[in-house]
Amino acid sequence: KAEVYFVNTKRFVDLKWGTKNPLMLRDPEFGAARVRAFGTYGVKVTDPLVFIREIVGTDGNFQVDEISDQLRNLITSRFSSAVGAAGIPVLDMAANYEQLGDVIGARIGPEFGEYGLELTKLLVENISVPPSVEEALDKRTSAGMVGNLDKYMKYQTGVALEAGASNSSGAAGAGIGMG
Repeated sequence: KAEVYFVNTKRFVDLKWGTKNPLMLRDPEFGAARVRAFGTYGVKVTDPLVFIREIVGTDGNFQVDEISDQLRNLITSRFSSAVGAAGIPVLDMAANYEQLGDVIGARIGPEFGEYGLELTKLLVENISVPPSVEEALDKRTSAGMVGNLDKYMKYQTGVALEAGASNSSGAAGAGIGMG
């Protein structure tokens, strides 16, 4: 009696990973910051015997979905460690997606190898902050674009006074006229 197992050795691409909960980071500019991250990865069976022994077992119809949760958890765990150790400011993370993907891929490649798998590609697609932090960043950016806030306020006051003076039908004009 013999059993025959066929193992597909093609690349399985566009598998998703992401953080379930925000990661707490120490940011040099903002102090403590929470970020979420997600991306995609590709995997390929390189050692069918190890793969069958370690993962598949006697499952007659094994699907990628059956191991994707474990692989996703492995990626997010190593991602958390790598981002924390890198010390990259939150505002600079977008410029380092490719580098982060390479670092994490190199770090977890051997762990995938223990399952008979090869991590063919790991992409970081987005690192985001909570909406409240996004709003604060938008306000901060707007204030930075204005430049000298004192001059801007004086300018805005002048524009408002001019608009009020030219509006003779407004309530403010009527009140001044009666006085």
